[in-house]
Amino acid sequence: MVNPRLSGRMLTEIVYEESRWQEIGLERIAESAARATLSHLGLGVGDYQIGLLACDDTRIATLNAEFRGKASATNVLSWPSEERAPEVPGAVPAPPVPMIPGEPEELGDIAIAWDTCAREARDAGRPMADHVTHLIVHGVLHLLGYDHLRDPDATLMEGLEAEILGKLGVPDPYRD
Repeated sequence: MVNPRLSGRMLTEIVYEESRWQEIGLERIAESAARATLSHLGLGVGDYQIGLLACDDTRIATLNAEFRGKASATNVLSWPSEERAPEVPGAVPAPPVPMIPGEPEELGDIAIAWDTCAREARDAGRPMADHVTHLIVHGVLHLLGYDHLRDPDATLMEGLEAEILGKLGVPDPYRD
């Protein structure tokens, strides 16, 4: 895995509301996953910033109800700083362009819920770190305009996730 401290400032800025996230080394996992995602897409890692909320199911259920109208917990949510999704199904979103040279561009925020992630990892028989790596990659792709609502978009996004995870040594979560 990439050591984020070797290449300058941190790409991900984490707010911990749930302390169990610190026990598994979320900082290292999130930084590695986010850097791998941007690098895979040819984006300069130092040009961007991502906020990450490490929370529990209660908090993410509140956020899910507020922003998506779904009063239940989920594993990960994302809020892009701007709409980047292409109109054409299966098209690649245009890459974000930093507005101020030398200043990192805010890509948006991600929230991730401990309880749901731990349960999903356990139920799938996957290491928690692998599952969280997948969800961070997934969230970062959402921040970049990728989605999975339409079949062509889902095919593109899942393929990218598998490629990025493969580079990180994480098995493809879509193939069992």
